[in-house]
Amino acid sequence: MTQTITLLNAIAAITGGDGVLTGEAGAPYCTDWRGRFTGTALAVVFPANTQQVSALVALCAKHNMGIVPQGGNTSLCGGAVPLADGSQQVVINLSRMNRILNVDATNYTLTVQAGCKLASLYAAAEQVDRLFPLGLTAIAPHCEIGGNLSTNAGGIGVLRYGSARDLVLGLEVVLPDGRIWDGLRSLRKDNAGYDLKHLFMGAEGTLGIITAAVLKLFPRPKSSATACISVRDPAAAVSLLAHLRATCGDKMSGFEIISRSCLDLVFKHIEDTHEPFKTQYEWLVITKLADVLAMPLDTPLREALESFGEGVAEFLVTPDEASAERWWRLRKNIAEAQKAEGISIKHDVSVPISSVPSFIAQASANLRNAYPGIRIVAFGHIGDGNIHYNLSLLDATKNTDFIAQQEHNVNRIVYEVVAQLEGSISAEHGLGQLKRNEIKQYKSAFELELMRNIKKSIDPHGHMNPGKVI
Repeated sequence: MTQTITLLNAIAAITGGDGVLTGEAGAPYCTDWRGRFTGTALAVVFPANTQQVSALVALCAKHNMGIVPQGGNTSLCGGAVPLADGSQQVVINLSRMNRILNVDATNYTLTVQAGCKLASLYAAAEQVDRLFPLGLTAIAPHCEIGGNLSTNAGGIGVLRYGSARDLVLGLEVVLPDGRIWDGLRSLRKDNAGYDLKHLFMGAEGTLGIITAAVLKLFPRPKSSATACISVRDPAAAVSLLAHLRATCGDKMSGFEIISRSCLDLVFKHIEDTHEPFKTQYEWLVITKLADVLAMPLDTPLREALESFGEGVAEFLVTPDEASAERWWRLRKNIAEAQKAEGISIKHDVSVPISSVPSFIAQASANLRNAYPGIRIVAFGHIGDGNIHYNLSLLDATKNTDFIAQQEHNVNRIVYEVVAQLEGSISAEHGLGQLKRNEIKQYKSAFELELMRNIKKSIDPHGHMNPGKVI
């Protein structure tokens, strides 16, 4: 007890008393966004700058204390909360580190602290007529850029702009012993040895704490057009994607598929959402064109859709952003609608784009054979082969028992199909606690050995985000 009090006093001396929460006050930061994982922490600490993060990490290392880096706590895999195994850990939450450090419109860069919310980055870019294109959906109002980078977040803009790691030029990182690596360079070309920043993006805080980043900006589009399209099935959607890429090129900035089960949940739980067509279709696609030139895009998009042929029953096109947002709300609120319905078994998988129809068909057939009447909620970023594939029973009151008893088998059925199609069991959400053991079945022993060697080299005592990833 005396040692604990000493440590808490030392933490408070670094951050100030208002920067430390203990007991019930810190409990909300120990449960993940989905309510799936809950752990315990000695303290939840809110540093105000990189030097304080460095001092806290060095202090925890000295006391052999596990460290859980946390941003907006929007991880969908339990990656940003402490473990429930009784081990003592300190949560270091970076939300107070939310300053925009520099905006360089000429260099098309934005330098920010890790606690900046994604919405603030959109606004900072817009003020200088630029675009930061990391387009997340349900968690966008809450998530922070440090967490986005730590999980290599994806979102709806990957088709055109790439995932989070593609949007970063430089990083500042506090290492597990408290040393600060200053890699905040804004260079487009730097071939002077290993590109260290890529070690920390996607590592989910297991190698260090990202405290700041230099982000890429892009020209701000001056025109856009959005289409809501009913497609016969995922195979027609993939063919349509290829057709639109051939006819519209790099103007495409999103291509999302939504199944009927998703729409049913959104209409049930999200206010002011409506069927886009008079007919209730089984599959919808929402796609967007955007260009830096002020030019009408609705006509070429409409013409491209008209020339596609079979597989599309009906479509609507608008150049009006407000009108388009009504369609996008159907996609952006799926996660919120599912959360309102209750817990489910979630999968965030990727396969080659051409294999998406096979994945959905094979996994669905296998699951329905094993569990007749199971609800399959399939949606996501078909433009980059990333499908969110979530399972539950129609009777929400039975899901807790169903998940407790059947989650492992459901995962096995889904992941076996993913593996057969040479895909990944984690496309953009990461591994966290949820898939830490599952990944052992789907990565080679040699890959896992390399990952462990990197972990041991940078974090030999295993202080950083213990129990996550590997």
